[in-house]
Amino acid sequence: MNETKSDSSPSTSEATENVWTYRGYKMKPGEFNTAMVHLYRGEIARSNTWRTRLDDTTNWAVVTVGAILTFAFGSSSNSHVVILISFMLVWLFLVIESRRYRYYELWTFRVRLMETDFFAAMFTPPFGPHQNWAASLADSLLTPDFPISFREAIGRRLRRNYIWLFMILGIAWGTKLLLHPTPATSLGDMLNHAAVGYIPGNLVVVAIACFFLITFLIAILTINLKDSPGEVLPHEEVISLSSSLLQNIANAASQVLPNDLPFMHRHEHLTIIITDKAEAVSQQLLAILRRGVTALEGKGMYSGTARTVLLCAVAPSEVNRLKSAIYAADENAFVVVNPTEEILGAGFGELEPRWRKRRQKAKESEKD
Repeated sequence: MNETKSDSSPSTSEATENVWTYRGYKMKPGEFNTAMVHLYRGEIARSNTWRTRLDDTTNWAVVTVGAILTFAFGSSSNSHVVILISFMLVWLFLVIESRRYRYYELWTFRVRLMETDFFAAMFTPPFGPHQNWAASLADSLLTPDFPISFREAIGRRLRRNYIWLFMILGIAWGTKLLLHPTPATSLGDMLNHAAVGYIPGNLVVVAIACFFLITFLIAILTINLKDSPGEVLPHEEVISLSSSLLQNIANAASQVLPNDLPFMHRHEHLTIIITDKAEAVSQQLLAILRRGVTALEGKGMYSGTARTVLLCAVAPSEVNRLKSAIYAADENAFVVVNPTEEILGAGFGELEPRWRKRRQKAKESEKD
């Protein structure tokens, strides 16, 4: 982007005015500001649309829970089965809402870029937006990508709304077992009430206990994920834990939980970075992303200058942080981000085929 003076002779009475030029386009500051205002209004409208869809999904879940509880405490002795079915329905609503939340964050990410580096910068003279904000906005417009992972989205919506719905259903299910069809006088009576057809009650109780355990683990292990740009993030959520313990749990979660569910798999990315500050860029990537970096020696054929080429594999949700880390170390770095079909080893997919692992385990069991 360049700013040049408009053609005018010194004798003219009109004051000279800066002209914004880029790839043949020429716009005066007033025209540029008008375009930004219209873009901002459009992104706000998109963000509000997806915000409404989020609320609609939550309303579906709340209405479903209310209707099921009304029916469950009726005269039917087997109505506790309906509560079990409601767990699956509410979880389905959670998955749908998490997907919608990622779209909401995409539009809100653009809104926040304009608010922080265009509008807010006007109120803090001298005008000083981040040098890379326009490039980030252009990247989002040209190649839209979710700013947060599905893991963070499902954890955040779970803590905000759905964990309470699951707790209400769990309490209602336990109360139903305690009272219907006859008041339970012992734990054995409650287990008998929990039976579903040919499935014994103890298995049903274990399944529900595992469901709640997994749900609470997801809620806890994703607390430290705060890539969400469009939400006001509280310092404490649902469960109060010490910051050090929270950090340790989050680090463990990054090794246990995938960024996306298997059926929502997205290809990883391989980044090629050509820079004169290889050491600084590498340290940024190692410290911020905790991803391995491989250095190769290269040469610019036009300039004849020796350059270092860095290779770094990242998940889709880490691309924006990678760009920021590189820019912080070298503003003139040349970066290529390539979506890959598959990356194996070093924290990504398993290099050894699963069938070979199963065969190896079978051989070991035979020896034992």
